Amino acid sequence: MLSRFLLRSSLAVTLLAAIVPAALPSWAAQPTPQDPAEEGSVPKRGRITPFNGAAPLEGAKEPNGNPAKPETGDGKGKGPSKGVNVIDRMGADLPALPEEKPFTGKIDEAYGAFQRGYYLTAMDLALPRAQLGDPAAQTLVASILEQGLGVARDPKEAAFWYGQAAGNGDPAAMFKYALMLMEGRYVERDRKGSEALMKKAADLGNASAQFNYGQTLVADMPGPRGLKAAMPYYEKSAEHGIADAQYALSQIYLNVDGIDETKRARAREWLMRAARAGYDTAQLDIAIWLIEGIAGDRNLEEGFAWMKRAAEGGNVVAQNRLSHLYVNAIGTRPDPVEAAKWYVLSRRAGLKDDTLEDFYLGITEEQQKSALAAANRFRSS
Repeated sequence: MLSRFLLRSSLAVTLLAAIVPAALPSWAAQPTPQDPAEEGSVPKRGRITPFNGAAPLEGAKEPNGNPAKPETGDGKGKGPSKGVNVIDRMGADLPALPEEKPFTGKIDEAYGAFQRGYYLTAMDLALPRAQLGDPAAQTLVASILEQGLGVARDPKEAAFWYGQAAGNGDPAAMFKYALMLMEGRYVERDRKGSEALMKKAADLGNASAQFNYGQTLVADMPGPRGLKAAMPYYEKSAEHGIADAQYALSQIYLNVDGIDETKRARAREWLMRAARAGYDTAQLDIAIWLIEGIAGDRNLEEGFAWMKRAAEGGNVVAQNRLSHLYVNAIGTRPDPVEAAKWYVLSRRAGLKDDTLEDFYLGITEEQQKSALAAANRFRSS
């Protein structure tokens, strides 16, 4: 199956090499000191309004200066409150739901069958329309043939129908056919034709094409010029929820000179969106940004949580950095066994770290055995 994103692997390598230093931050050997006021002290609070029937805090007063009195269920001192329901709290009944608007468009029975998993029915309904030049039906037929849904998989025939649909103006088919032209699979390779078709699909609003066309601009024009040219396409794609584009925006907004400050202020927001979408490189980066205070305030605990999430998802660099966080008690309590476990996992994946090797050799044999057992359980889970 064709990859959803043509150049995703280059996004965190080629793209960022032009704008971000290659080395990750190496956190200090000593734990980051905490504000003494945060360790065991009681936070300052304003006056607390008691809930139903609760006695007010000693010495609390009403706004008129009189001592505060406990509230009762009926407001007249007859006993404790029996609570309130949701409607009482709202103060009014919920409004009636708006009248459902009838659908007046044309129903696509072929796509309806496809969405319900009736692939043969979808093919039977779509093929006659496709043969008459309907681009939506041609794209559907191509998708069924490409994936082998209910029929024998036939990528060459799928490429034919994607080409027909692309020529008839379907943006999704333009994107798929542009990928085929770029890769030279099942069709003759045509880089210029691919880029032209990808741009056309992007300009017609296809989110995946918008991201990929941005990638081709970055590849064709390395450096800030290409990044700025790609930025409008990344922005459109990011707004449609493409995590790769959201990640790219976060890096461009933060690191490229001449970016509008209102956009630069959104760098962490876009990175967080990509992280929440499950993009592990974004999860690694947002962890570093939170811990280092990049593009916003520091938050050690949240940074640790994101690093752990990326590590548990299999990101090897995150596993290595998580080990450092456990060793140095950054955002968490020190835990030599967990630190050693994540170091073992990253080392097995080929990431060498002399500092963590020294740490590992310095813990007890029992701790090493526990860490190895935990690493083995993680790999087998």
